[in-house]
Amino acid sequence: MAGWGEVDQSSHLGRGLAADGPSGEGRSALAALERLSPWELERVVLPRLRDPAGTEEVRLPSRGESGPLARRLVLSVLRTWGLNNLLEVGELLTAELVANAVRHTGGRTIGLKLLRRPGWLRIEVRDSSRSLPCLIVAEPGAEYGNGLVVVNTLADRWGADLLPRGKGVWFELKVRERVA
Repeated sequence: MAGWGEVDQSSHLGRGLAADGPSGEGRSALAALERLSPWELERVVLPRLRDPAGTEEVRLPSRGESGPLARRLVLSVLRTWGLNNLLEVGELLTAELVANAVRHTGGRTIGLKLLRRPGWLRIEVRDSSRSLPCLIVAEPGAEYGNGLVVVNTLADRWGADLLPRGKGVWFELKVRERVA
């Protein structure tokens, strides 16, 4: 698996942008990415996520509007792949990982990647921080702080991988394959 920013560094919107890369090309592509509305960005990146054989991540701005966008992208991909039984849990867990990345990492972009393997669905959110997430139970009634508890409870597996320039936090769900 390619590390943070090791994919194509082209100026193609939403693709392979280093989180806070110093290159002029990276800054230009990031500025273009940040100017897109969530709906324009969805139209640009959705076709690449829908490819079940694809291993590409898409780049989203690290801002609050990216949470609802990531949820819509995941829902659309899961419907396309016929994984309707995973819609609710996939959307919820994606929302938790994106919220953590936006709230706690400080980068300008996050990456979203979906991978389908026989019997499994993996959704990963990448960010520029190398600080690994901690499973902490928040105080009762706290508005924030239980996201990873939800991920730990609902996902079949989850974890975090350090990458050359950041980390990827992922969860996996079992896919019940239909036998014809």
